[in-house]
Amino acid sequence: MELIQYINTKVKLSEEESAIIDAAFKTETYPKGTILMHPDNNSQKVFFVEKGLIRTFYNKNGKDITHFFFDENKFSLSLDNVYFNRVDPYGREVLEHTTLRVILFRDFNALLEEIGAFKQLGLMVAIEFLKLFSDKLYSLQFQTAEQRYKFMMDNYSNILSRAPLGHIASYLGITQQTLSVIRAKY
Repeated sequence: MELIQYINTKVKLSEEESAIIDAAFKTETYPKGTILMHPDNNSQKVFFVEKGLIRTFYNKNGKDITHFFFDENKFSLSLDNVYFNRVDPYGREVLEHTTLRVILFRDFNALLEEIGAFKQLGLMVAIEFLKLFSDKLYSLQFQTAEQRYKFMMDNYSNILSRAPLGHIASYLGITQQTLSVIRAKY
């Protein structure tokens, strides 16, 4: 879904507000496999996925670990960089041909201050991020590998059919072999 269309499903913008926001976000397209940024970056960009799939990842002891997936109608930004002025431990990789709308955080923040409905959307997006983090923390602490996979099937089945199995396994905190055994049950 296009950015303005998505925003208008959440909050109501005037035509003028829509035009201001649309002009502020640049459109960028990337082929599958593009690294948007490596771990330990200082990116100040805010991404909105109009089409495609990206993942955030980090490196731990030489292993590439998937942190989250962001598909259509999701925002992604570096909390460490923009709010805490720290290096972002997460890189971002394009997993399929992707169209992004991109804006620098300072410009995004200016829009939040300027357009009340957009500020309301920002709060809604922040709450969605908190829910994602809360769900993932809960699953890692209290669910078995099979329960985590089942939750992903029930809530993010589109990711299961689009992301490589190695990335799904690392996101779930399991090996590819364990993932294969679990998938065979379903």
